[in-house]
Amino acid sequence: MEQFELLMNGMGVVLSGYHIMIMIAGILLGILVGVLPGLGAPNGVALLLPLTFSMEPISAIILLSCMYWGALFGGSITSVLFNIPGEPSSIATTFDGHPLAKQGKAGEALIAAFSSALLGALAGVVLITFLSSYIARFALSFSSPEFFAVFVLAFGSFIGLTKTAPLKTVCSMMLGFAIAAIGMDTVSGNIRLTFDIPDLLRGIDFEVAVIGLFGIGEILCTVEESLVFRGERTRITFKMFFSTILKLPRYWATWLRSTLIGCWMGITPGGPTAASFLSYSVAKRVSKTPEKFGKGAIEGVIAPEAGDHAAGTSALLPMLTLGIPGSATAAVMLGGLMVWGLQPGPTLFVEQQDFVWGLIASMYLGNVVGLIVVLATIPLFAAILRIPFSIIAPIIIIICSIGAFSVNNSLFDVGLMLVFGVFGYFFKKLNYPIAPLVLAAVLGDRAEDAFRQSMLFSDGDLLIFWSNPLVGTLTTMGIAFAFLPLISKLFSKSLGFGSKKQ
Repeated sequence: MEQFELLMNGMGVVLSGYHIMIMIAGILLGILVGVLPGLGAPNGVALLLPLTFSMEPISAIILLSCMYWGALFGGSITSVLFNIPGEPSSIATTFDGHPLAKQGKAGEALIAAFSSALLGALAGVVLITFLSSYIARFALSFSSPEFFAVFVLAFGSFIGLTKTAPLKTVCSMMLGFAIAAIGMDTVSGNIRLTFDIPDLLRGIDFEVAVIGLFGIGEILCTVEESLVFRGERTRITFKMFFSTILKLPRYWATWLRSTLIGCWMGITPGGPTAASFLSYSVAKRVSKTPEKFGKGAIEGVIAPEAGDHAAGTSALLPMLTLGIPGSATAAVMLGGLMVWGLQPGPTLFVEQQDFVWGLIASMYLGNVVGLIVVLATIPLFAAILRIPFSIIAPIIIIICSIGAFSVNNSLFDVGLMLVFGVFGYFFKKLNYPIAPLVLAAVLGDRAEDAFRQSMLFSDGDLLIFWSNPLVGTLTTMGIAFAFLPLISKLFSKSLGFGSKKQ
């Protein structure tokens, strides 16, 4: 089988002492990012990105992806022990994870969380292994109209599948498009939205925007909350580990259902957070004992963790094959590929086979190594959480500033980071989603180029986006997703669902 041979070649690239050390370092950093509220996987990856500019692309992506896995694992520690989700996608884990910890079953809850997360992540990697080549080959036939239609589908899906107000998602996305338009127009060479500021001629680097939005913005929000964390203590033994593992097969249906939900939400722009909530709600709905949920049901830990990690891994599939990220973290990684001189999309599988299959191989190894590392370091990271946040917050801000400065060695970028930090703070307080902004900022210029090239081919005729069944289907689906909230609202009103109860 071709995929198996390519995977073995990838294993040959990854299996070296240097790359194993990078995996462990990335996972440890990721766990730290995951357990500290105020950071999170997107910001952790963005902070580390400038440090990878001098590395080989395969080493850099292994480091970033392992930090991603570590952050997803780390968020579970805080959710179970402290009832504080280190990651937004870990919120659902708190519903039953912390009640289990209060019952003295913290170790059992953590082992169940990590084991189901590992299996969910591996399912996502298997999906990438066997589907990525086919999707990439199919996408090789794409021209400008098809690529623009894919962008429309990605943007429309974010609007149609959002759990927040669709109008807020649109506003967030519009701001992202405005950020992407700053600087020199790649088609005409005109200068746009620089306001006579020379430092804006090169545009706004997405790393600076992401560090401010996720890092500084989260810090400002977290500072308003409790500065000292207290939680349950735990110690994991081999006996506890094996006894818990032996209990998990009885929940195979919960894991399988949640993994399928996670894979779907990762490929579409639903993301890990939506996957974890949806997995939890479905598990509760089909359970024979739904009254136990929220009081310490082990299924309430397995479901969100399996869905979360399956979605987090699957989100890399559209990013690698089509250049469309399925999550905020995947969007940051997409920008990293561009910085390293790699063009995400179908040609990546032809021109950079060692890179692509080395990354896929590292996903298998990274998640297994991540499980081992996180089980061994739970007490250490639980102790770090008891440090007052008034001490940790300034350290994080300094790291953010260094990361922003290192992008272009410019103090102007540090100022921009602070401006975006204020934006991120108000976005959080007003419940505006940041992921659509990041998506639009990263893909906005590529979507614009594809649109303008299509208009040049067709002499300005918009019907080019319905010129064949493929592009017509993608465009129609994108528009349908964008208007789905409005259609649903009108449909509900027409059936009388929106009327007041008598």
